Amino acid sequence: MKFAFVFPGQGSQSLGMMSAYGDSPVIRATFDEASAALGRDLWQLVSAGPAEALSQTVNTQPLMLTAGIAVWRLWQEKQGPQPAMVAGHSLGEYAALVAAGVLELKVAVPLVELRAKAMQDAVPAGVGAMAAILNLDAEKIKAICAEQARGEVVQAVNFNSPEQTVIAGHKAAVERAAEACKAAGAKRAVMLPVSAPFHSALMQPAAERLQAALVDREFKAPAIPVVNNVDVAVVSDPAGIRAALVRQAASPVRWVETIRAMQAAGITQVFECGPGKVLAGLTKRCADGLAGGAMNDLASVESTLALVKG
Repeated sequence: MKFAFVFPGQGSQSLGMMSAYGDSPVIRATFDEASAALGRDLWQLVSAGPAEALSQTVNTQPLMLTAGIAVWRLWQEKQGPQPAMVAGHSLGEYAALVAAGVLELKVAVPLVELRAKAMQDAVPAGVGAMAAILNLDAEKIKAICAEQARGEVVQAVNFNSPEQTVIAGHKAAVERAAEACKAAGAKRAVMLPVSAPFHSALMQPAAERLQAALVDREFKAPAIPVVNNVDVAVVSDPAGIRAALVRQAASPVRWVETIRAMQAAGITQVFECGPGKVLAGLTKRCADGLAGGAMNDLASVESTLALVKG
């Protein structure tokens, strides 16, 4: 079996999510390391909340990165074999890079906090929006966005599955495009409770701040191939990885293509490494014949281990 790990991003967080992994010292140690790098207690936040604080971008991004790496280290501690490839959805790409040895966790955690702040600051509150469009062809959605922009920004930014595409941009333009998508036959067009129009062209100021921050961070060549979101490419050159992360902030997440690229490379099983099971559900819809699974609690880590060890 040739398997890959994928790491979840923003949206998979929930209060008490790490308790599903039992009282694991390696999980707690990972949170302690990340908290020290950040100068605040992430374990207290994930364990006790409040829940509203958990969903603030500036907290969610460091938290989900740490959670993904905590589960990765639990897998390693249990002598789980190394995946043939890794990837991460949006923010999850940073966890994939830490797992692949490109970045140290203590470097990555403050970096994603900065990324979160930069994204939040890029567009004033209330100016931007995002909407999920269900059961409408992605090319049709892109055409509708172009028609409905009218001098504003609205674009497809998350190609999550053939049935789910997320659009983002200026609030009025997103609302116009969402209504037009429904008129064109979309099953649903749901406005999302997010604080910024992530991955749209409006995030360009955030990309520029990220670029400045990345200059002096140490990046190494990956020990495991990482498929990036922005180009659907495996890049081994540290400078190329940096450049892709900068562009990722203001560019679409090409998740369908990422999963299909893994399948084309011979991957037969894709496991979500971290809390939640959103990506595990998307995997099966992105590529026929590809099996997906989640490692969202201790039992599923153990069952995945048994499966891959055969």
